[in-house]
Amino acid sequence: MKPSLADTKAPPTEVGFWQALLFWLKLGFISFGGPAGQIAIMHSELVDRRRWISEKRFLHALNYCMVLPGPEAQQLAVYIGWLLHRTRGGLVAGILFVLPSLFILIGLSWIYLAFGDVPLVEGIFYGIKPAVTAIVAQAAWRIGSRVLKNRVLWAIATASFIAIFAFNLPFPAILLGAALIGYIGGRITPSRFQAGGGHAASSTAAGPAIIDDDTPTPEHAVFRWSRLGWVLLVGALLWLLPMAAMTTTLGWSHDLTQMGWFFTKAALLTFGGAYAVLPYVYQGAVGHHGWVSPTQMIDGLALGETTPGPLIMVVAFVGFVGGYVKALFGPDSLFLAGAAAAALVTWFTFLPSFLFILAGGPLVESTHGNLHLTAPLTAITAAVVGVVLNLALFFGYHVLWPQGFGGLFDWPSALIALAAAIALFRYKRNVILVLSLSALAGLAVHLLL
Repeated sequence: MKPSLADTKAPPTEVGFWQALLFWLKLGFISFGGPAGQIAIMHSELVDRRRWISEKRFLHALNYCMVLPGPEAQQLAVYIGWLLHRTRGGLVAGILFVLPSLFILIGLSWIYLAFGDVPLVEGIFYGIKPAVTAIVAQAAWRIGSRVLKNRVLWAIATASFIAIFAFNLPFPAILLGAALIGYIGGRITPSRFQAGGGHAASSTAAGPAIIDDDTPTPEHAVFRWSRLGWVLLVGALLWLLPMAAMTTTLGWSHDLTQMGWFFTKAALLTFGGAYAVLPYVYQGAVGHHGWVSPTQMIDGLALGETTPGPLIMVVAFVGFVGGYVKALFGPDSLFLAGAAAAALVTWFTFLPSFLFILAGGPLVESTHGNLHLTAPLTAITAAVVGVVLNLALFFGYHVLWPQGFGGLFDWPSALIALAAAIALFRYKRNVILVLSLSALAGLAVHLLL
């Protein structure tokens, strides 16, 4: 019998901690394109090229992260880092996913406030936004091509798209509906809810992986009540100690204390990724607390869209502007106040994400062979395909008709988006190369027109 493609591939060697650290650092600088683009990059690098984890195990972890509040791409990095190298691996993966973006946003926020409009930055943003639209569309296609293996999953994806596009149903409701369909369907027709197309699909695509479909759960990832208790205790202390210190020294009504409390609620109470969080952040940061103006919030979203890291890192911009404008440390320490506030809100926003993975990961690992438990997550992933497609259309609308359908069509942006799509879909070019060339094109258009 002719050997399969998987049989001809050499098994991967074990990955060392420092080798993984360098990859997570690189990912922190190249993780453009929002969660869909970031997940696509991780899939390409970790499943297809490096084979650190199989397709099935990758999708199983992704399904769990999709149902959590907070940035699913960052949580996925924490999960895979933890699975490979225990708690320190998860911490390094998650921190390096966010840290470059935090430093970049602090620098750009300072330029934004101290020097006003920057034509160079505006031009770069002008070119990157159409490319991001193409990247998100490609991510929807890539995830869909791997997950939507039958008519049932296609129907779930289509229904989720209609629900959010035509009826504007909340994302949590769509997730809940998909999970219910998966729960019932996994018992009636279990073959329709096999995640990732099964082992054969994964092996044919990438060959054997370090964490393969049938690799036993690592010792450190086995669920233990004692370990769960320690993780929850440490997490509670990491939240309580800084919050208690600020309340005691600054008072409950101080802006820094209120930032910590507000962004804790944002991290815990909002589901569905960054775009589900943004309305809540906009309402509180603009309307209630006055940390940023409406115009500043929109500009901050543009910065968040076009810098590496999770889109929810826009909270760092909100914190910096609030600390800087309100001169929380006095008129002579504006930058310090902004940087401290940005770091503070980042801490309270992302701390729950680490806890969700380090506490819940062992439970999730115990279910990757149980179809009755994974079928709802497979249905959720199918629903997410429809939501990501809606996000691509949302981006396209705002990029191509910046003043709405009643305004002018932005032809230069359309050409950049088309070129980026051709580079991604037809020629399979690297995301970073596409973003770089699009930024140069946008800068040229912005300076010449």
